[in-house]
Amino acid sequence: MRDQLKPEAGQPPALPGQRRPPPRETGSGEVAERLALLDHATRRVNSALDLAATLRNICRVLVPTLADAAIVHLRDPLPNVEREPGFPDELRIHHSLGTRLGRRGRPTAGGDHRGSRHGSRYGSRSTADTGPATPVTRGGALAHTLLSRRPAEAAVLGTAGRDDGTTDRATERTTELLRELYGARGLARLGAGSSVLALPLRGRKAVLGLLVLIRRPPERTGRPGFDAADTATAAHLTTQAGLAVDTALRYAREWEIANELQRSMLPLRLPQPHGVRLSQRYLPGERGAQVGGDWYDAVPLPGNRVALIVGDVMGHSLTSAAIMGQLRTSAQTLAALDLPPHEVLYHLDEQAQRLGREQHLATCVYAVYDPIANRVVLANAGHVPPVLVRPDGTAELLELDSGAPIGVGGVDFSSVELPAPPGSALLLFTDGLVETRNRPISDGLELLRARLATVQPQAPEQLCQEALRILPPGDRGDDIALLAACFDGIPAGDVAHWYLQPRNETPGRARRLAAHTLRRWGLEGLSEATELMVSELVTNAVQHATRPVTLSLVRTTRLRCEVGDDSPLLPRPRRTGPEDERGRGLQIVARCAERWGATRLGTGKVVWFEQRLP
Repeated sequence: MRDQLKPEAGQPPALPGQRRPPPRETGSGEVAERLALLDHATRRVNSALDLAATLRNICRVLVPTLADAAIVHLRDPLPNVEREPGFPDELRIHHSLGTRLGRRGRPTAGGDHRGSRHGSRYGSRSTADTGPATPVTRGGALAHTLLSRRPAEAAVLGTAGRDDGTTDRATERTTELLRELYGARGLARLGAGSSVLALPLRGRKAVLGLLVLIRRPPERTGRPGFDAADTATAAHLTTQAGLAVDTALRYAREWEIANELQRSMLPLRLPQPHGVRLSQRYLPGERGAQVGGDWYDAVPLPGNRVALIVGDVMGHSLTSAAIMGQLRTSAQTLAALDLPPHEVLYHLDEQAQRLGREQHLATCVYAVYDPIANRVVLANAGHVPPVLVRPDGTAELLELDSGAPIGVGGVDFSSVELPAPPGSALLLFTDGLVETRNRPISDGLELLRARLATVQPQAPEQLCQEALRILPPGDRGDDIALLAACFDGIPAGDVAHWYLQPRNETPGRARRLAAHTLRRWGLEGLSEATELMVSELVTNAVQHATRPVTLSLVRTTRLRCEVGDDSPLLPRPRRTGPEDERGRGLQIVARCAERWGATRLGTGKVVWFEQRLP
C-alpha cells in the first residue's frame, strides 16, 4: 500500500483524496523550472497592494506558463477581511486573461496565439463586475469547492468516464461547478477537450473567491491537460494568490477608512458670502499613496469679508490627517477673532509647538478678502504661491514672503495687501497639483499660471476644472486641495458705515441714520423693524463700550446690519419675567430678524442681524 502511495521520482505527491494520473517522465530540468516559477510567481503576486494590480499579476504569472486562460471570481460584495464574512452568497468575475467574456460573463473559446508557445488569441481583458453575479447554492459543487481546502480535480470537458468505463465523479463535479458558474451555454463555449482546474482563493479568515484555469485541447496547443504536478503547482500559487488578495482588500479598507477620516475633517460645504463666489475640489492620492494632510476652509468674517485657507501637513499617514484636523480647527478659531493673516499664522505656529508637532510640519496660505474695499490681504507659511487672475486676463503667481512652515517655531510672518477689483479671481492649492513624479514644482507652477491666463475662467467651478487639466495622466502620488474665489465686490452705494460716540443719545441717532439710509435705498418697508433692532443693539453697545461704536448697513440680496464695540463680552439671550424692564433686546432681535449672531474679535465684538429684502 505504501508503495502505491509513494510518488515517482521527480513527481510531486498527490493531494489528499486526489487520483494520480499515469506517471510521466519528469527530469531535474522540469523540477527546477517549476521551482523557479513558484519563486517568481510568489514574489510577483505579492508585489502590489492595489486589488486590480494584484489580480492582474496573478493571471499573468499563470498565463501562458501554466494555463491558456485564467478567470478570477471574487465574492460579491467584496468581504470585510477583518471579520469572518460567512457563507459566500454570490461570485462575480473581477479579472480574466486569455479568454474573452461574453455579454453575460461567459468565457468563449479561441484559436492559437501566434508567437506564444502555449498562448491563445483569446486576448487579455481586465474588467471589474463583468456580467451578472453568480449565486452560490448551498450543497452544490461550487459551494463544495469554495468551502473545501483543496482544489477541484482537473476535468477534461466532454468526458464523463474513465478508460475502464466507470463513472468519473470528479469530472462530473467539476463540470457541474462550471455549469453553475457559466451556465450550459458558457460550458459549451469552453469547448470539448479543454482541461479545467478550479481552485478556491482563501484569505486569512475565509474564502474570498475562485480561480479557474483553462487549458485548451492538446490537439490545438500540443500541451496535455492538467496533471498532478500541475495541480500541486497551481494549488501552491493559489495559496499565495489568496493571501495577496486578502492583503489587497485589507489595504483597500484601510485606505478607505483613512480617506473617509480625512474627508470628514473637511467642510461639507463652503459658505457663500456676498461679493465673492467660492468653489473647492479635493482629490485624494491614488490607492498606492497613503492619506495626506491637505485641507481647505472658508470662514465668514464681519463686514462681509471672508477668510480663505489652504494648508498641507507634511507626510502621508493617519497622523498627518489627525494633525490636519487639529490645525484646521485652530485656524477656524483664530479666523473668528478677525486677526490679521500674519497673526493667524503666528498663533498656528505656536499651537503646533504646544501640540508637540515639530516632526510634522505644515504649510499654509491664509487670505482675507474684503468685498467692500476690493482688497485681499495674504500671508504665507512655506506654502506654494497662489495664483491671482486679474480682470484683464493676466495671471500672476503671488510670490509672497513664504516664511517657514508651521511648527518650526520662532518665525515672523508678514502680510501683503493687494487690490482685488471685481472680476478678479484667486486660486489657492496644495503642491500635489503642480508637483508630480516627472515634473518639478517650478514647471508645474508656470504651467498652471499659463493655463489660467489662457482660459480666463469666469466661475470658481471653472477655475478649479481648468487648474486640474494640467495634471498628467496616470497615478497621483499626492492628494490635492483647491480653493477658488471669484471676486465680485459690493458697490460702495450699497454700504453705509458710521462711528458713533458711546453716549446716551447715540441710540436715537442710530435709528435716524438707519431710517434715512433705508429711504435712500427704497426699503421703507423694513424701516420699522430695522430701527427697533438697531436701537436695541446700539443701546447694549453703548452700555459696555469705552471707544466709538460702529454701525454698518450693507444691501445685497439681504439687508445686513452690524454693531460693534470694544467689549469682548458676547450678549446672551436671557429669560425675563413680566415685571423685568431689561433683558428683552436680544429677544426682539431674534423675533424680528431672519438671522442674527455675535462674533468675538481681537478688539471687541460685533453683533449682527439680517433681513430678507421685500
